[in-house]
Amino acid sequence: MSVARPGGVASLDKKVVRKPRALGTASFLQALAFASPGHEEAVSAGLAELERLGFRIGKPPEMASEGYFAGSVVNRKNELLGAIEKPYVNGLVAIRGGYGSNYLLDELRISGADKPKAILGYSDLTSLQIYLWQQYGWVTFYAPMVAAGFHAGAGTAKGYDRESLLTALQKTDRGWKVDLRGEMLAAGRAEGRILGGCMTLVETTLGTPWELDTDDAILLLEDRGMKPWQVDRALMHLKQAGKLKKVRGIVLGDFPECEAPIAGSPTVRDVCERILGPSGVPIVFGAPVGHTMRPMLTVPLGVQGRLIAEGEGTLEILEPAVVA
Repeated sequence: MSVARPGGVASLDKKVVRKPRALGTASFLQALAFASPGHEEAVSAGLAELERLGFRIGKPPEMASEGYFAGSVVNRKNELLGAIEKPYVNGLVAIRGGYGSNYLLDELRISGADKPKAILGYSDLTSLQIYLWQQYGWVTFYAPMVAAGFHAGAGTAKGYDRESLLTALQKTDRGWKVDLRGEMLAAGRAEGRILGGCMTLVETTLGTPWELDTDDAILLLEDRGMKPWQVDRALMHLKQAGKLKKVRGIVLGDFPECEAPIAGSPTVRDVCERILGPSGVPIVFGAPVGHTMRPMLTVPLGVQGRLIAEGEGTLEILEPAVVA
């Protein structure tokens, strides 16, 4: 059980949970390339969409790309820390994923960690989000990014779900419900802390100082562009590492571009059912979270939730993800 403290801080089994302030009209969001650079046209469209939502936007700083990185490790880390430290910046939104957020984590120290800011992103941002949770107890948002979600607009293919986004960022009085729009893989109901993200990045925390603690979690796992046997391998790694032993429930994405290579061979759904089904916890498969061709749902990470694995599935957020 968590005990509320001033400023949105709660104690959960000795962990301090820190929530950012709500993002209202005219809140300032700094756009940053934590990993790979975005295409100029998509970045411009995404920034314009965020402005239409009422946010003031800090355009991403110019950096010289290095290979598949948007900039050097030093520059990307300095931009991250600078945005967190600036008092007028209310939140940070990723340009896109790609690869490279993990490079920022070595010797990363957040000053003023007791005053968290909203961090929006998914995919490669999972590395940073897990780090901020494990090291500082920050609640973050598995949410659309500038050039990966916002660029396509609300309610569109490869776009984002406006209602779940604004509710997560602005609701301070109570929890809410998210219709998962998937399918029940294993029936049941369970409560736990919502954690996880992109499956490949969750897996790569194993053995690091910020390895994700999944005990008593509603575990969110999603990814894209993997063969079913690659999903199998990742799930077996998590299972053999003990990361599935004490989870309370599991929410799975719809795994786009992960079709079986041979007709009639096992699908990702088949793999998930075979490996995860015997766990005895409620499971929902096919939610439009993270990588998806459908409007992307926003899910807060680090808050208490209740998974209802019935029909298309429901995730009840049992507490606000932000404070006033």
